[in-house]
Amino acid sequence: MAILVSLSGLPGVGKTTLAKALATKVKAVHLRVDSVETALKNSVLNIDSAEDAGYLAIASVALDNLLLGFDVIADTVNPIETTRNLWAETAKSGDAFILNVEVTCSNKAIHRERVELRESDIRGLVVPDWQKVSDREFEPWQRDRLIVDTSIDGIEECASKIAKEMDKLKAISR
Repeated sequence: MAILVSLSGLPGVGKTTLAKALATKVKAVHLRVDSVETALKNSVLNIDSAEDAGYLAIASVALDNLLLGFDVIADTVNPIETTRNLWAETAKSGDAFILNVEVTCSNKAIHRERVELRESDIRGLVVPDWQKVSDREFEPWQRDRLIVDTSIDGIEECASKIAKEMDKLKAISR
């Protein structure tokens, strides 16, 4: 069975860096909502506030890949129960496991420094400043998830922890 890894966390905690490392480690498809939302903005449609469009678009692409048997990493803030349900439904529709991973940076000074020093790697993407990140709504989780803290463990160690959980899920389906 394929696995949908749903990475969640505030901007600047290291989701994309982790997603790239994990995708390379486990040979999974990496889907980044920032890429899709920026493409929508840069398109002739000029959709400046993508609302749910970016999430729905990458959920559709995720489903296509899950149905082909590929593991998928969804790289999104995933801040509310509605978006978390979207990933659970996508995994179910793709006959795949869901592995929810909350990526945190518990050291506020490190998190702030990352946000303030961050430069966009996507043409046209404006990264949020610290005030916007601090004000961002992020609902408490109501379901099981793996929590990795990028201020305690390095990216490779966090990726290894997720890969181990993926291996456990794969063992169930054998």
